[in-house]
Amino acid sequence: MRRKRGKLQKHQNVIVFPGTIERLIAEGQRYAENYQYDKAVVSLREALQYTEGDESLLSVYAFALYETRNFQEAKVICEKLLAIGPQLYIETMELYLTVLMELKEFKQVETLIDSLLEEDVIPLESQDKFIHIKNLNAMIADKQDEVQVDGVEIEITYEQFEADQFFSKTNLLQMQQLQAVREVNIRPLKEQMVAIVEDERAHPMIQSFALYLLVQQEIDLEVQVKKFDEVSTVNPSQLQFPDEMPVAKKVLKLVESALEQEPSTLEMVQYLLARHMFVTYPFEWFHYQSEEIVEGYIDFVHAMFGEVKETDYDLMDLLNLLEEQSELFDV
Repeated sequence: MRRKRGKLQKHQNVIVFPGTIERLIAEGQRYAENYQYDKAVVSLREALQYTEGDESLLSVYAFALYETRNFQEAKVICEKLLAIGPQLYIETMELYLTVLMELKEFKQVETLIDSLLEEDVIPLESQDKFIHIKNLNAMIADKQDEVQVDGVEIEITYEQFEADQFFSKTNLLQMQQLQAVREVNIRPLKEQMVAIVEDERAHPMIQSFALYLLVQQEIDLEVQVKKFDEVSTVNPSQLQFPDEMPVAKKVLKLVESALEQEPSTLEMVQYLLARHMFVTYPFEWFHYQSEEIVEGYIDFVHAMFGEVKETDYDLMDLLNLLEEQSELFDV
């Protein structure tokens, strides 16, 4: 029995066989789902030569372009999507603004967000996110590919954050490198940041700072943190800053109350708390209660001034460890 012939499509004198477009789209979407964005771009770009593309297809293509740093083309696709009026308008606009920041079109970002807020286009639950993007945009508006850290000019490149190259440097140089991107959009570097946090070679302070950068820019992904024999999987977009976490806030408040009559001791305890809550981040002194932590730090500082009394020696060992690990030795 002879097969029926399918109707051939022609595009600019090129014959497109039945099922070709559908195959390319399915292939591109599969690649994107498996984080093979470079291959996704190739398949979807070819498919879009023969079809206008719907919202779903254009959204996947725009994101794949962004992930492969094809920012100029991603901008064009985002603008096409926004003209359609996509159902996922807020998500598309957020991607568009991020792309504009990568292209250093800072003024346009500011103008666009101001316009959206004035016209009350952004839902109430998303307004904080857009205000955060606006503030971040303002901070990096005058930044270029080179920044200065402690008077040392550092060139920011994609490759220098690859794990093997990153950990070939001293701890101090690693920290300088992370500080250099503190006010830069790190979304293109998010996978490298996750790898740094999860790498066994990372000093606890380096892990904390890389995680802090992800939290600062509300990067939505999962990170597994291992430090001090503890393991936890966290999402930076849902994580609070070290001094805003529940135990830390309670400890800081209790310390102020307990040392109201001892300003010198209070200042020293607050200094140690700030260092230690960062080095343990995102863990909070592990299994100790707020009251135990406060009492332990007061005893710890009193002991530094020669006032030794009966105390929790396991907690003292922990505080000594945290004090040691909060220093970045040049190794």
